[in-house]
Parts: sequence; structure tokens; C-alpha cells
Amino acid sequence: MATRQSAASHARTIPIFHFFALPVLIINIGVSAVALFRTPAPGTAWGVLVAVALAVGVLFGRVHALTAQDRVIRLEETLRMQRVLPADMHGEIGKIKRYEMVALRFASDAELPALVKRVRAGEFAKPLDIKKAIVSWREDHLRV
Repeated sequence: MATRQSAASHARTIPIFHFFALPVLIINIGVSAVALFRTPAPGTAWGVLVAVALAVGVLFGRVHALTAQDRVIRLEETLRMQRVLPADMHGEIGKIKRYEMVALRFASDAELPALVKRVRAGEFAKPLDIKKAIVSWREDHLRV
């Protein structure tokens, strides 16, 4: 069973990615660069280039997955806000920034209208500030 989420504990760490694949790719860049420094040649230069390309490719893959997730969250939250917010607040939905939507997804239906008003009033500087203001946390375990 997943642990309870809160503003302090909701960040997701994927051990095989964060503690194995990413460090190996970064170390590989360093090892390749050292090899190029010690033995300058087209083959070792190519090794550095490939090491950097692999790391960039993996990082962009992660960024693309997170961007797709954010688009889905934006759609889900837009639909939820249309259902939960009073009709006079529907005009505010399109003005909420992506990072604000992503943070608001953790708010319960009951506290969502008040938080949307606070977000639109510019009360929060960062997404974490929105998350810290949430009293009744809606957990999300289906994340990339």
C-alpha cells in the first residue's frame, strides 16, 4: 500500500531512474570525458558525444512524459472545476496557469473554490505554497 501523501511527502522518486540510470548516465559522461582528455582521438570524442546524447535523450523522455501528464491533469482539473466551482467562477478556469492546476489537483472538492479564489488573487508565489495551503489532501498515486 502506498504511503499517505501530503505537501511534504507527495514527490515521487523512482529509484531505478533517480538512483541508478541517471547517475550511471552522468558518470558515463565523466568517464568518456576523462578518456578523451587522456587519449584525444576521434573515437574518444565520439564516445563523449554519444554519452551526452544518451543522457539528453533520457532526460527529454522524462520531460516529455511529465508534460503529457500535466496536459492530462489540466484536462481533468478543468472538468472537475466546471463541476465543482460556482457558475460565476467558471470564467476563471482558463486563467489558471498550468503549474497552479497541477498543484490544485491535490485539493478536495470542498476547499477547491476558496483556493481558486486565492490563486487568482495572486496569493501564492509557488506551487508548493498552494500545496501547503491544502487542508484536505486528495492523493494522486498515478503519476509519471
